[in-house]
Amino acid sequence: MSSAQPAAGPQRPTGDGVIDLLGLLAYASLTAFFRLTDDAALAISLADKTALADMAVAEFGHFQLLRTRLEQLDASPEQAMQPFVQAVDAFHARTAPSDWLEGLVKAYVGDGIAADFYRTVAARLDPETGSLVREVLADTGHSEFAVARVRAAIADDPRAAGRLALWARRLVGEALGQAQRVAAERESLADLVAGHSEHQLGDMGRMFADLTDLHAARMAALGLAE
Repeated sequence: MSSAQPAAGPQRPTGDGVIDLLGLLAYASLTAFFRLTDDAALAISLADKTALADMAVAEFGHFQLLRTRLEQLDASPEQAMQPFVQAVDAFHARTAPSDWLEGLVKAYVGDGIAADFYRTVAARLDPETGSLVREVLADTGHSEFAVARVRAAIADDPRAAGRLALWARRLVGEALGQAQRVAAERESLADLVAGHSEHQLGDMGRMFADLTDLHAARMAALGLAE
């Protein structure tokens, strides 16, 4: 006789949805590394160049951790990332900053929304993978760096606040729309995001509403409270 399966506790998926999530995070981390490297090259002060270079190194370390985990799951990191290359690249093309300050706001607001999304999903993963996701989402220092530079810029020129607030609103709309499109296009990822609920669309809608609420705290931290 086969033993009865335990009924208690949430599902801890380890299938295609997890591979999709890790592939998406891996490509996002790799892209963040290149973006921070470019930002470091554009920074004026040596202190800013050094800080951004340190953050770029941390992001590449996150990429390496995710690549290793994918290999442990017998998945090709390149194949896991490939479905998300076009979507991630398109997002960055649509939200290319026009100056240094817009780049800082993009990193803080856009990347922050994405991190909130991934942290929510991490609760539905197996313990080892969930711990890894939370580790790679740990702040590398970019948040404090961005907030300090943006608030200083607004103090020097209060007129910058209006422009940056409009830019931040555009970013959050693009980021949420991008996350919804990616989840909708990858059924296994949508299942993971919604926790295999029978009411996926409603559950995902509530999740994105919560993410929008978290955006307000970041706006306040930047001095761009709406």
